[in-house]
Parts: sequence; structure tokens; C-alpha cells
Amino acid sequence: QVHLVESGGGLVQPGGSLRLSCTATGDISAIANFGWYRQAPGKMRQFVALTLTDGRTNHDTSVMGRVTMDSDRAKDTSSLQVNNLKSDDRDIYYCKAGVNEKFTWGQGTQVTVSA
Repeated sequence: QVHLVESGGGLVQPGGSLRLSCTATGDISAIANFGWYRQAPGKMRQFVALTLTDGRTNHDTSVMGRVTMDSDRAKDTSSLQVNNLKSDDRDIYYCKAGVNEKFTWGQGTQVTVSA
């Protein structure tokens, strides 16, 4: 089994930045790639960014130009740098790992954007 733990969330002002981190434990060799998603209360979980099989990254248009994702298999971690945060970025951010054609999720980290 693979277990994921997110960290780095918190309260920031509009225009601020956060760096979110994800640490994986367990059967690390089974992880194919990492992804980041976000979810507001009562809403469906939405895609933010992910690493492709060949190591490249892909980002949703909602965060284009504001997000940098990095995955380090040697340290079994993934990070998401989010800049120029806006009020509608206030969500719980989740880390996802692809494991044997299935997905494992972390418990999420809360991001609050308020003046």
C-alpha cells in the first residue's frame, strides 16, 4: 500500500504564494506518477497539475502561469508552488499517486485566501 501526506497549506492574502508538499510512504516502487487536485465544499474534486509518464508536467488552464509542480522519486515527494493566489483558490488541495493503474489519495491540506 502507498500512503500520502500533504503539508504546506495555510492562510495567505490575495496575491500571495504557497508551496505545498506531498510525501509518499509504503510500496514506493509501485508509484507511476503524481498529481495535484483541489476541492471546495460541496463541489467535485478538480484537476490542478500532474506529471506524465515521460516525466513532463501538465497543468489545468485555471492555474496556467501560476503553478509549478515538481516530483522527486528519489525522495518520494511532490511539490506544488502556487503564485498569485486568488479568492477562488480557497480549497482543500490533495495529492494523488498512480499505483498499478489505480489511484491513492492523501487527506488534503487547506488553503485559505483572505485579506
